[in-house]
Amino acid sequence: MQVRRAVIDAIVEHAQRDSPLECCGLLIGNDDEVSESRTARNTRESAVRYLVDPRDHFEAIRDARAMGLAVVGAYHSHPRSPAEPSETDVQEANDPDFVHMIVSLADVEPQIAAFRIGDGRPIRLPLAIVI
Repeated sequence: MQVRRAVIDAIVEHAQRDSPLECCGLLIGNDDEVSESRTARNTRESAVRYLVDPRDHFEAIRDARAMGLAVVGAYHSHPRSPAEPSETDVQEANDPDFVHMIVSLADVEPQIAAFRIGDGRPIRLPLAIVI
């Protein structure tokens, strides 16, 4: 999975800005590249759970289609835990093709990882950061 450096930077900045709550947003691109991110409101307003505001999700879908792209995944932060899917993340995943990107603020340097989750199992995706 290729991800633009500007996308990574925007996601980390969003996570830091919303900490100690989890932030969330959507990933726009195609099958193998994330070209932009879109912030969304976390309707759960929680430090340990997130739910993308449906209005933000529909707006991102509409905008992505206008660019000939798609919403290929979502991102969220783990303010105090590793960049690994939580039990809740795994239980709530419902599309095995959807990319789940997690940024952890638990260490001095933010950590970011991406997964696909199918049949209750997260599969880590290799990330290549591109310009």
